[in-house]
Amino acid sequence: MSNKKKKGFLREWGDALLFAVVAATFIRWIAFEAFTIPTSSMEKSLYIGDFLFVSKLHYGPRTPKTPLQVPLTHQKIWGTDINSFSDAIQLPQFRLPGFSEVKNNDVVVFNYPAELNDYPTDLKTNYIKRCIGIAGDDIEIKEQVVYINGQKADYGDYVNLQTGYDMVTKQLLTKDALEELSIYYNIHDVAIFPSPERANYINEQYGGYVISKSSENNTYTYKNVNLTDKQVKELKKNPLVVSITKVMDIEPSPNIFGSAVNNWSTDNFGPLHIPKEGEEVKITTETWPYYKDIIQKYEENDNPQFKGGKLYIGGQATDTYTIQQNYYFMMGDNRHNSLDSRFWGFVPEDHIIGKAVMTWFSRNPNPDTGSVRWDRILHIIDSDFQLPSIIKIIILAIFFGTIFFFSKKEKANKGIDNN
Repeated sequence: MSNKKKKGFLREWGDALLFAVVAATFIRWIAFEAFTIPTSSMEKSLYIGDFLFVSKLHYGPRTPKTPLQVPLTHQKIWGTDINSFSDAIQLPQFRLPGFSEVKNNDVVVFNYPAELNDYPTDLKTNYIKRCIGIAGDDIEIKEQVVYINGQKADYGDYVNLQTGYDMVTKQLLTKDALEELSIYYNIHDVAIFPSPERANYINEQYGGYVISKSSENNTYTYKNVNLTDKQVKELKKNPLVVSITKVMDIEPSPNIFGSAVNNWSTDNFGPLHIPKEGEEVKITTETWPYYKDIIQKYEENDNPQFKGGKLYIGGQATDTYTIQQNYYFMMGDNRHNSLDSRFWGFVPEDHIIGKAVMTWFSRNPNPDTGSVRWDRILHIIDSDFQLPSIIKIIILAIFFGTIFFFSKKEKANKGIDNN
């Protein structure tokens, strides 16, 4: 007979929980991390309600900068407003080797560089956008068309860009018609017959569209509907649709990156050079707005100041600066409803988390449907190749079957008397 003392219930579950937390934390750091899509800035390539796997292996995992934090949390302890970390210890951050570099058109998860809260780099808010330009590229946007190094950007057939349109119809379109084209119509996206003030508020807060009725010809105008080219093509076939006009944002905005020295807009932007590690750039009154955050926030410099048209580092005046890391230009696929590099500038390489590779689950958040998007389960992001349905079913069956098997085995082992 074995003299080995049987573990108590609490000890057994405690050991299992500790192992699970350690294993999940390790996998989350070095291999994959799960994220959700809370906003529409990447529609219709990624949807609100998508659950993603993001690969750390592609670009290489970062070593922790803030080691003192509650495992499996980000910024706050679940369900509270209490910080889940302490910044008493801040370690130098390095990136382990990956098997790829950030490429044009990659869908990238990164820490939001313009974070207003004073979080450490690795705990800034997570953002997801498409990498339009990499370090060393020159980017320009002309009437919504993106040019990289003078060439029109090529996204591939699997990328579904959206932009704003004004649509006039003879009568209100039914919810079924809107749902069929994946056009949102829930309370956060549409308000019928609002006042002009309310309409502006809804557009600013939710990026949604508003509907107004013309008393002259009894038509309805949908303002600022975000649509893909495919949706526009289908809507034009609808006999109830009178016209669809693309919204072009060409008015200079003070919210645009570098607006102090340019007159750019969201749809007419640049040309702008994306800084690359090792480049020496000229610092003048005209270029300072583009390099200010790099020199003062993202890279370590001794008391950098710009005064009298000169850059001072460590008290020494200089008119040039050598870039210490690579930078990237990110944009959302929903071009008129995305807070991206057009507004806050470059993403530093040390803010890059990983590459979005797969949607493992997706649920429509629309309260009138709330249904599972079966076609997006195990959906490979930005790929012409997709797993056949039968393969997805087999993978899910193996996954849940494995869980069931080990659950039954554990119960059977608990029933063995070792005495």
